[in-house]
Amino acid sequence: MGQFILVPILLIALFILFSSFFMVKQQTAAIIERFGKFHSIRQSGLHMKIPLVDKVSGRLSLKIQQLDVIIETKTLDDVFVKLKVSVQYKVVTERVYDAFYKLDYPHDQITSYVFDVVRAEVPKMKLDDVFVKKDDIALAVKAELNDAMMDYGFDIIRTLVTDIDPDPQVKIAMNRINAADREKTAAQYEGDAQRILIVEKAKAEAESKRLQGQGIADQRREIARGLEESVDVLNRVGINSQEASALIVVTQHYDTLQAIGSETNSNLILLPNSPQAGSQMLNDMVASFTASNQIGEAMKNQKKKDDE
Repeated sequence: MGQFILVPILLIALFILFSSFFMVKQQTAAIIERFGKFHSIRQSGLHMKIPLVDKVSGRLSLKIQQLDVIIETKTLDDVFVKLKVSVQYKVVTERVYDAFYKLDYPHDQITSYVFDVVRAEVPKMKLDDVFVKKDDIALAVKAELNDAMMDYGFDIIRTLVTDIDPDPQVKIAMNRINAADREKTAAQYEGDAQRILIVEKAKAEAESKRLQGQGIADQRREIARGLEESVDVLNRVGINSQEASALIVVTQHYDTLQAIGSETNSNLILLPNSPQAGSQMLNDMVASFTASNQIGEAMKNQKKKDDE
């Protein structure tokens, strides 16, 4: 009979013994209440409490936590936009009592302040300014939250505007504006490139014409020098200048015919091509030169008379 009584007593003793000890994890604070009234705050480690008298009423994490809040609001230029604000906060170690007893739903409280600040700041800005000044919005939220939440034992570490999402139609329009601007810039670059090509091509053509003219001039100069030497050689063997010129013309005439005949697929026709053609051309040239010299002499004589 005594054994049956001893077993329940032993079980009760073990229950009381084990319920007297509890552990608190790292970066966590445990709130102890005695008969429903706050008694103490225990940090990480193994602790002891009075069974049935003391109670672990709750635990608070001392780690940095993050709350993401999505707010829809309107900008100054009447564009609806969604902003995602990330709030990083932690419970102050020395203010665990305030964080546990003064504020029931900290997430709801923080969310309300974020909504209030964002909907007060964003309507003052145009959509482009919202993207540019998102850090200013984050700082305004942090300042407001710090003032409000410090009384409840919460420290706001940082606030970040992590996403700005305008209406889909607005994003499409912005992409079109960006694409049009880039196409305009590309067209300007292409126009500049075309202009440079045209200028350089004109310079190249001008240089080519200059060199071509210089080549023709040099060619004609050498031809004249060769003719002069040929006439001198023929004069030395007793052929006068007119006969030498006729001989040279006839020789060049036949050289031309030979050059044309050597090209099997040539469509070139030389007119006139009779043996008398060279002689006729020489007579025409001599007559032209004689007439030109006579005109020049007449103009000189007339000028002398006018001067006298």
